[in-house]
Order: sequence, then C-alpha cells, then structure tokens
Amino acid sequence: RRDIPDEKAHLAYEALDYYRGLLDKMIDAYLHDKSVEMRTRNVGVLSYDDAIALCAVGPTARASGVKKDVRQDMPYLAYADMEIEAITPEDFGTEPIGDVYDNIIVRLLEVAQSIEIIEYCLENMPKGELMSIPKIAALLAALKKAEGEGIGRHEAPRGEVFHYVRLEEGIEEPVVWKVKAPTYNNLMAWIPKFMGEEIADIPIIAASIDPCVCCMDRVHLVDRGGEPSVKVKDELVRLSREKTRRICG
Repeated sequence: RRDIPDEKAHLAYEALDYYRGLLDKMIDAYLHDKSVEMRTRNVGVLSYDDAIALCAVGPTARASGVKKDVRQDMPYLAYADMEIEAITPEDFGTEPIGDVYDNIIVRLLEVAQSIEIIEYCLENMPKGELMSIPKIAALLAALKKAEGEGIGRHEAPRGEVFHYVRLEEGIEEPVVWKVKAPTYNNLMAWIPKFMGEEIADIPIIAASIDPCVCCMDRVHLVDRGGEPSVKVKDELVRLSREKTRRICG
C-alpha cells in the first residue's frame, strides 16, 4: 500500500531474520518431538477424496495432499512472477494423511514460504505510483459513477476468499456485495475429521482448520442412550490435556 524506503528496508530484513530463526525452533519443537506426533498423527483425518468432495481450501486442503492455491492456480497481482507452488506434507518428505499433524506441517512450511515472498517483494518491488488513479478523491469519484459487476479471488491465510460486487447506475454504494470466507468451505471438513474420534480430541481437531467462528467455546453432546449434556471450553481443554498425559506418560 506504500513504498518502502531503502533506509527502512533493513528493518523488514531484520524482522524476517528473526522469524526465520523462530521458525527453526518451532519446526524442531512441533515436527521433531515424538510426543507431538503421537498426539496428532492419525487424529482428525481428512482424506484427499473428502477434501476434494467437500471443497476444502487453503492449508486444510493442502494438508490432505490437494495442491490448491489461488496464487498458483490463478495468480493475481505480482504472484505470476513468483512461481508460487502449493505446500503439502510431501515437501516435508512424508505422504499426506490429512490429519492434525499434517496440518501442523503445512502451516509451518507456509511460514517459510511467506518469508521468501516478502524477501522477493523487498528485492523486486518497482518504484512509482501505487495505483492507476493516484489521487484518492479522483478514485472515489470514479467509483461513485461506476456500474457493473466483478469478482475477486485471493489466497488468504486460511484459504481462498471470494468476493462478488455489483454496482448500478445512479447508486453510489454497492447494491450487492457477497463474501465467501475460507472457513465457510472448511467447516464441512469437520464432519469426517470428527467422525469416530474421542471427545478429548475435539480441541486439536477443531483448531486444525484454524476456524474463524465467533463464540464457539462449547459443544452440545447427545448420548443415544442418555440425556443431552453441554461441554464448555474448560472441560474440553481438561479432557484434551488428560489424553495427552495418558498417551505420553
């Protein structure tokens, strides 16, 4: 959204060096720790076929081996110059299962990918005007007179986000603006992920898709042979921690 002066660029490089070092520690802590693998491997599985059938997007789909990324499939802005490739567990040297462990793999490797993207931008971003209509007032005036419809597809951290906008003559604001965020797609992935799993695994399975959902700190359970009950967040966390201690000794 703004130029980065040469005298300020070193601050960005210093931040990237910091996060690169932090990433190495996180990879060692999460991907080279046997207890983490024991707790997350084969838990909350979303198969390749289910990921395709349920239209999963982003890291959730890629953890199942689906090489889907809008920056790769329909590159926009400068992504066409970067040769972006979808990250899957295969980049870590393992076959995709689509479990919680694979979700961890993909998200950590995508941190490294993001660092590379930022470095590329710092080194290759051209100087000059940032917008085709430099003056904001002129841009807003043009938008007020515009009419027609358009779509936007972008790769957000959780996956593809889709916007549809329609403008009509004589009306300044959009008459239609619909947004499909990635969590809308990925919520359906919970169905196969939760199937047959323990209640203690609910927190890590739910978190594996990185949902953006407000007020989801409780779950309503219905026992076929008993009365309904409500498990609040604290109890779910307790059950999850108890299972971790039970598995890891």
